[in-house]
Amino acid sequence: YNWPNRDKYVGEFRYGVANGQGTFYFLANNQFKGDQYVGEFRGGKHLRQGTYTFADGDKYVGEFRGGKPHGHGTFTVGNLGDQGSHAGEKYVGEFRIGNRHGHGTYTHANGEKYVGEFRNDDFHGHGTYTHASGNKYVGDHRDGKKHGKGTYTWADGRKYVGEWKNGLPNGPGIYTHA
Repeated sequence: YNWPNRDKYVGEFRYGVANGQGTFYFLANNQFKGDQYVGEFRGGKHLRQGTYTFADGDKYVGEFRGGKPHGHGTFTVGNLGDQGSHAGEKYVGEFRIGNRHGHGTYTHANGEKYVGEFRNDDFHGHGTYTHASGNKYVGDHRDGKKHGKGTYTWADGRKYVGEWKNGLPNGPGIYTHA
């Protein structure tokens, strides 16, 4: 089926609307041009389980609700578009209304990795961030920063165990040389 704006759907229909498995091609001249969704449709909307590929190469594979990532899924940053500096990065975990939310793993292209809790797309709650250098932080986060109790261990063996605030050591803590 072709829409007047040039968008296209190929797949199953029920009572004249997309229903079942299908592919939706975003061809209209708007911010979605070049995007594609392959998966399940109900009542003309993509939902539950599918793959959404963006024109810039980004890709989401997973569960949807209301047309947005919701539930478990994988988001991979492609090599094109305005996120070029993030190319190759990947998030595997829980989403809520389009945002990383819940437990997940975020892997940077350079090998750095965060495994832990997210809230509204930020590190939030307990997690482990491992740097490409071998340095590691294990502890609490708030709004994307180290915040609360945590341990930072340098690759050379130095260690700080204590309180953090807004990404910096702050409050009681113990620093140990290697």
